[in-house]
Amino acid sequence: QVQLVESGGGLVQPGGSLRLSCTASGFAFSSYAMGWYRQSVGKERELVAAIGSISISTLFADSVKGRFTISRNNAKNTVWLQMNSLKPEDTAVYICYARQASTTYWGQGTQVTVSS
Repeated sequence: QVQLVESGGGLVQPGGSLRLSCTASGFAFSSYAMGWYRQSVGKERELVAAIGSISISTLFADSVKGRFTISRNNAKNTVWLQMNSLKPEDTAVYICYARQASTTYWGQGTQVTVSS
């Protein structure tokens, strides 16, 4: 059974940091690209960051470049999203995904709220 379990969300003040984790099971994690989307009320789902299967390639949305980093450990079946200098507009549900060719698995999401 495929599972992607996110954790690390919460309430943080503007300028603060959070580290999201996504731990996977039930598929060959090291063969899949991993990443994070976010979904907020009234907005389309946005690709935030992604990382290739062997961590060589990464990409980021323009809105988070220089503030967010993504990393993975294939031995731990885990991908992380480090979010720094958070802004209120970063408030959203952050959803982990795994992708290989036409196959995509999704997590349930974790809420991130940036507010004073």
